[in-house]
Amino acid sequence: MPWDSLEGLVESVLPAVARVLDGAAAEREIDRFLRGHRALRKEQRTAVVEAVFGVGLWRRRLRAHAASTDPRALLFALLRDLSLVPQERAAALTGLEPPLPPRSSPPERIAEKWSLPDWIEAVFLRELGADAEPLAAAMCAPAPVCLRANALRIGRDELARLLEREGVLTRPGRYARDALVVTSARPNLLALRAYREGLFEVQDEASQLVAQVVQPRPGQTVLDLCAGAGGKTLALAAAMGGGGRLLAWDPDADRLRRLSERARRAGVPVELGREVEADAVLADVPCSELGTLRRGPDLRFRLRDEDAARFPALQRDVLESALRRVRPGGRLVYATCTVRREENEEVALALERAHPELERLSPDLPSDLVRDGFLRTWPHLHDMDGFFAAAWHKV
Repeated sequence: MPWDSLEGLVESVLPAVARVLDGAAAEREIDRFLRGHRALRKEQRTAVVEAVFGVGLWRRRLRAHAASTDPRALLFALLRDLSLVPQERAAALTGLEPPLPPRSSPPERIAEKWSLPDWIEAVFLRELGADAEPLAAAMCAPAPVCLRANALRIGRDELARLLEREGVLTRPGRYARDALVVTSARPNLLALRAYREGLFEVQDEASQLVAQVVQPRPGQTVLDLCAGAGGKTLALAAAMGGGGRLLAWDPDADRLRRLSERARRAGVPVELGREVEADAVLADVPCSELGTLRRGPDLRFRLRDEDAARFPALQRDVLESALRRVRPGGRLVYATCTVRREENEEVALALERAHPELERLSPDLPSDLVRDGFLRTWPHLHDMDGFFAAAWHKV
């Protein structure tokens, strides 16, 4: 990391760091800073981004090292204690005056060592016990960039060869049939011809697996009830071979607009609506998103336990609505991107108890992805986001 490139910039960077610590989205602050400083050299931009993201992610660990909540002291600790910049140089770059915080060993507690709020640490410990720390460590590592080949237009191997000609190296995903993991360093994927031609979408492998659990077939009527911006919707369309009827719905109109744009680029016919009797319904419900913490350096500090506690009731309501739209003999799939049992197994089991007409279907996936008949993916085990999915046949 070119930390020396921060010289002369810290006084401009610290207000952005402070706003992130106060709850602003780190990506928004970075974008605003870089737009206001367009003359920065590449290495300066790199150092600024890492400074804001680094303090945003590691704030709790840095507080333990700096014995302070001051943004300047936290940035100093990021340089000295995590990036191993010599102490005098770290102080000079950040403008931190003596006395400097004494050096300390890494904290032992998971929440401080891996920079987590107390309530998320408690969730990890309850869910995984001795494996809580490997999960916490994985949540602090950059997530891989994963692509889904648009099977309507190109196969995965052919896409890999085409991307290589455009300068982007990939490897096949471990589990999802159309997944490619990018191995090149930070390519600009959206500028590629292959992207403009709708040959791939950026989509985590776990998200792709959820679409596989739905098992849509050509000629069926399929509904994606909580479609968001449409990543799983487009994966469902590809699995349907462009045939049948695919509907998508989301309460956020802007997300539906983006879904429509992506569908046009991918060459996929998608109807916007939800009033249908479907052969398969996917309910990828709103959740606490704890399985995706590595996707945003400050997300863990913008989530609150009281908000997470409200999700199960909402999820049950969405599931009941989804079930009403499944025809007899059809398939219902429930999915989240969280690791909390209260939002996963407990919601699924409550639905089963209330509806004896449902028969649970174990996902047709490798055994290390299936637990108690449910899909469970973990960043520290599978190098993909933490997802849960349950599937049922409606008698």
